Amino acid sequence: MDILNDLFVNAQIWLTDALRALVAGFGLAQDAEAALVAVVMTLLSIFAILLFMVLMVLILIWLERKVVARIQDRLGPNRVGPWGLLQPVADTIKMFTKEDIVPANADRLIHTLAPIIVMVPAVLAFAVVPFGRGMQAIDLNIGILYVVAVGSIGTIGIFLAGYGSNNKFSLIGGMRAVAQMVSYEVPQVLTIVAVVLMAGSLSLNRIVEAQSGWGGLRWFLFAFPVGPIAFVVYYLSGLAEVNRTPFDLPEGESELVAGHHTEYSGMKWGLFYLGEYFNFFVMCSIGATLFLGGWNGPLLPPYVWFIVKVYALIVLGMWIRMTWPRFRVDQLMGFAWKVLVPIALVNIVLTSLALPVLKTIGLI
Repeated sequence: MDILNDLFVNAQIWLTDALRALVAGFGLAQDAEAALVAVVMTLLSIFAILLFMVLMVLILIWLERKVVARIQDRLGPNRVGPWGLLQPVADTIKMFTKEDIVPANADRLIHTLAPIIVMVPAVLAFAVVPFGRGMQAIDLNIGILYVVAVGSIGTIGIFLAGYGSNNKFSLIGGMRAVAQMVSYEVPQVLTIVAVVLMAGSLSLNRIVEAQSGWGGLRWFLFAFPVGPIAFVVYYLSGLAEVNRTPFDLPEGESELVAGHHTEYSGMKWGLFYLGEYFNFFVMCSIGATLFLGGWNGPLLPPYVWFIVKVYALIVLGMWIRMTWPRFRVDQLMGFAWKVLVPIALVNIVLTSLALPVLKTIGLI
């Protein structure tokens, strides 16, 4: 069982040793050899994370179509490959081959940069996500602050997409996105404070270790009453942050055609599509880390537990998407400032008062 638990960690150690043996034959100085091995391992880590994210998103696109079809009493993808498994691959090929059209009066530079800016923050956030025991690109002691900081960059990309398209509907969608995402960042960050208080650390790895009791089942979600409140506020704020229904006002097909990416086509539109799923996956990964014990769990390898928890949160988001109608814009903003922010502030106070009790009874 230890072999399975530490499979990827052992693979990293083996690969590092192999690189050192290979570099030793170059006759470089010891410091130069160490630097070269570190650079190569860093590049391999980046490649592994990108490959993992693309694979997970392809699965996620297929899964959402199947879940939506199940809820709506349809079959979903079932023609391209067995059970329609190759449908996301076919969609990817279509995105690469479609014509890239840029409006004549658009700002071409901003129009091109916007989808890249939207997608990159999600990739950067994965650098600090602990996928399993020892499976983390870098363990920052302020990991959760890093995630919040890079996550805010995506808002700029969406606004630039609306502005650079030189289209009034795109601009309205971009402005809606700025208002919504800035508003929902406030309760999301406030509710993370409660988790930091319970864990006593800003490091995502330390937060996971703080939930390692009860055979890996002492999750902060069970730290009643503050844990469940924090989870609900975080999850709803996260859905709004990644523009998932019922919080998809920046896109708003019925009144804005497609919001900030109205004037996008081809792979540029595909980057927006990919960025939404990247961000959704990151949001659920951080949620699983903060509230569901991350990779902690009995019997199964840690990385399997992590993926199971993340996809449980993803399916929950899909269920919500198919259940709730879209908010009006006044309802959307009011829900953030009049409901979630007060609840998050009260929960911080409750957490501060309840910490001694929660520690005494062993809930944290």
